[in-house]
Amino acid sequence: MVKLFFYILPFLVLFLPSLWVNYVLRKFNVTFSDMPFTGKELGEEILKEQNIRSVSINSIKQLDHYNPIEKKIHISEDKINKKSITSISVVTHEIGHAIQDRENYKPLKLRQTLIEKTLILQRIGSFLLIIGLPSIFAFTKSPFITLLAGIMIMGCLSTNVVIHLITLPVEFDASKRALNILKKYVPNKNLKQCRSVLRAAAFTYLAQSIVSIFRLKIILLSFINIFKSLIRR
Repeated sequence: MVKLFFYILPFLVLFLPSLWVNYVLRKFNVTFSDMPFTGKELGEEILKEQNIRSVSINSIKQLDHYNPIEKKIHISEDKINKKSITSISVVTHEIGHAIQDRENYKPLKLRQTLIEKTLILQRIGSFLLIIGLPSIFAFTKSPFITLLAGIMIMGCLSTNVVIHLITLPVEFDASKRALNILKKYVPNKNLKQCRSVLRAAAFTYLAQSIVSIFRLKIILLSFINIFKSLIRR
């Protein structure tokens, strides 16, 4: 039983944050019939109140985020037009980033700079990840090229983790700003629920990045197995 626990522990450490984030966001993404606004409707009202005219709220199929270059808030389709605690909390969290952008909040600027500087490496690494190290070696027959591809893939995955670790305060600050804003619109009895969602929103990127560590381990083991087979030859 003890040995089994130590085998399971790494998986719990890697996947529990992501599972917790998804659980919280889904738990509170339930429609409230008496809620007077959807996430988008409240978001547009807050943007007007904050005198942020250049930012729009848009639907997206992928991860919720604020794009400081395009000045767009992207919210997933299952939240944006829903009258739920998750919807209004996540939209307001992203507005928190828009406010940071307006104020030239240094940690946000640092994160954007790091993302831009590593974008090419991330794209190359992601492309190579899709192809797979065994396929790269089978095609090139070159240990050096395979080694280079492995380094790029690991660099791609580890870069995201490092960026979000360094700039985690950006997310907490956005959620803190969002909670202060929501106090004006949400009854006190629901603020605790909003706080839970905002906490999950702050950890979203980090939780997904942590999962990539597990993928990194798989790639590394695959890489080692390839070179072991080369040595045997």
